Amino acid sequence: MQALLDAIAAMTLPTDARRIFHGRGGLHPGAEQWVLDAYPPVFVLTSFAPATEEELSTVGAALQARWGQIASAGEALHWVFQHRGEALRIEGRSETRLMAGAVPDPHVVTEAGLRYRVHVLRSQNHGLFLDMAAGRRWVHDYVAARSADRYGLKVLNLFAYTCAFSVVALQAGARQVVNVDMSHGAIGIGQQNHQLNGITSGATFLPHDIFSSWGKINRSGPYGLVIVDPPSYQKGSFVATKDYARLMRRLPDLLAPGGHALLCLNAPELGLAFLQDQMQELAPELRFVERVQNPAVFDDVDPQRALKVLVYAAPHLPMSQP
Repeated sequence: MQALLDAIAAMTLPTDARRIFHGRGGLHPGAEQWVLDAYPPVFVLTSFAPATEEELSTVGAALQARWGQIASAGEALHWVFQHRGEALRIEGRSETRLMAGAVPDPHVVTEAGLRYRVHVLRSQNHGLFLDMAAGRRWVHDYVAARSADRYGLKVLNLFAYTCAFSVVALQAGARQVVNVDMSHGAIGIGQQNHQLNGITSGATFLPHDIFSSWGKINRSGPYGLVIVDPPSYQKGSFVATKDYARLMRRLPDLLAPGGHALLCLNAPELGLAFLQDQMQELAPELRFVERVQNPAVFDDVDPQRALKVLVYAAPHLPMSQP
């Protein structure tokens, strides 16, 4: 646990939502169970193994001590603890406790100048995946570089969740974003995220099962950018080992000439080859461009285990002969 305490002692006042300590990466022996995130003004401590009251008291004291040094005088500390032990994770559950202070309602955080609704007191997914910050930055830069294209950039956001990619893309100048996710609740928060950022047009929201909605999805295409960010395993919805291939087969028809696909996978047990080998087999016309590097705080002892965000490009139309 000492590495976690050291990270707390060295942290600066968080303004944007961000990860402060990532024990899950295995780079801090003895602290593998711990993760600390900031969703200002709330800190969220997560343990992937049972934690004792003594351990929680030690972390709370460290947070309070550092908060007294970096916060404004009299400003209260707010923090939440979530336990995601193996048995709970298998059941898709977690146990969450408010340890000090309070959680705003609504709770809105910022990242790179944009605002998002989050909910840290319920479920394992808080509304904004912090490890995808570099992916969102890549989307912003990609869209911004093409915002002056003659017909405007059209984006397909599959497994949109709360539509953070859509907010980024439209703010960067996309003409249209089609967001698809089977969760009505997540899509509803996604609509709120657009409103929070003053985005009133350009977004379409389809609260549907992707695999039964290809007709609607295809009618809005082709797309200059397709974002694929599915869960690695969601019972009754998506299992990466069997369902990712179904998405890959669709990509060549979904992409406009010269368009790009952003393929995301957060499954420690599946390495880069899982995506790259299947893409070579199922969509060989798409060219691998790069792996987007994760934020440094998410470094892993084995990069194959970390979040994988891969960029592929569709071929351009052949040059017409004079």
